[in-house]
Amino acid sequence: MITKTELDILVEKYETPDFINDDPVQFVHKFKGKKDIEIAGFIASLLAYGSRKQFIKKLDNLFVIAQNEPLNFVQNFEPEIIGDFNYRFGKPNDFVEIFNILKELYNTSEGLSELFEHGYNQGELFNVPVDYFYSRVNENCVGQGFYHMIPNPKNGGAMKRMCMYLRWMVRKSDVDIGIWEFMKPSELYIPLDVHVARISRQMGLLTRKANDFKAVIELTENLKKYCPQDPVKYDFALFGYGLNSKSNT
Repeated sequence: MITKTELDILVEKYETPDFINDDPVQFVHKFKGKKDIEIAGFIASLLAYGSRKQFIKKLDNLFVIAQNEPLNFVQNFEPEIIGDFNYRFGKPNDFVEIFNILKELYNTSEGLSELFEHGYNQGELFNVPVDYFYSRVNENCVGQGFYHMIPNPKNGGAMKRMCMYLRWMVRKSDVDIGIWEFMKPSELYIPLDVHVARISRQMGLLTRKANDFKAVIELTENLKKYCPQDPVKYDFALFGYGLNSKSNT
């Protein structure tokens, strides 16, 4: 198993401001207001799958549509503004429903921070936000894309993009923005993708073969042995090293 010293060296190498440039976290750093930041981060997390180059280009397009005013865009959303915007599984109607639900959320409450905090307080960190969207969606208007972007935690998947979004919002570092204070970094889960899973197994940090939420828990618990107060800081080390090692093979 890799040592704490070896892993900490990788953290120092990869958790730097340069990491932001090619990562979806860049969209979080484009804004100053809390609600603009959390909406931008949520939107970015929805599309953060597939080719990084492609989804960052798509996100650039979506923020142009939003006139780089996430809160104003959401609170005054009208379906026609989406036009034919799509990304892979996500079709225009999927995005319309997501933004319609965000519109209701931000016009009736404090928004995503309040929603996730309620989930946290109920011991249902993922279920409460997802149930909010599922209970309001017009099922006749959406397809696979809606449920891919907002997956059901009851299915046992890794919830990678939601874990990543929470890392952005809760941790405060050179990369993560850390504007939510209702939970501690020690309570976050590692965002598990194929690169992180592969390198974690090579390093002896993960034994489970499936890339599901049980694997997320196993890996997070093992990383807590190295840094109990901030286990997901190792996401940068695992992701960066895994990505680079793949590109060099």
